[in-house]
Amino acid sequence: LQLVESGGGLVQSGGSLRLSCAVSVSGFRRDYSAIGWFRQAPGKEREGVQCIGKSGGSINYADSVKGRFTSSIDSAKNTVYLQMNSLKPEDTAVYYCAARRIPGCSVSASTYAAWGQGTQVTVAS
Repeated sequence: LQLVESGGGLVQSGGSLRLSCAVSVSGFRRDYSAIGWFRQAPGKEREGVQCIGKSGGSINYADSVKGRFTSSIDSAKNTVYLQMNSLKPEDTAVYYCAARRIPGCSVSASTYAAWGQGTQVTVAS
């Protein structure tokens, strides 16, 4: 199970970015049930942002992104997206996607089986 994120970058406050998380499942490895988005800002702990199940149902974990961030999934492409609108400087962080094999979503990072390498999002004021 491998995950590769893309789409990060530098954006002005109020701008938008769309992160992608391409999931590869090969061989006899078990499939995944959900993809979580996490972020970690310098000097802060990793924070759960959102989680989306393979059926498309999503859960928001960070109140600060409610109404601004949206997760979606393209099952045919095995790719999950995080659309981030109205970005703020406090959204600056390394963003990670992670795959969970245990059914359902969770904000607990330790329950995710595989992680992407992370992508930097920087929002300039």
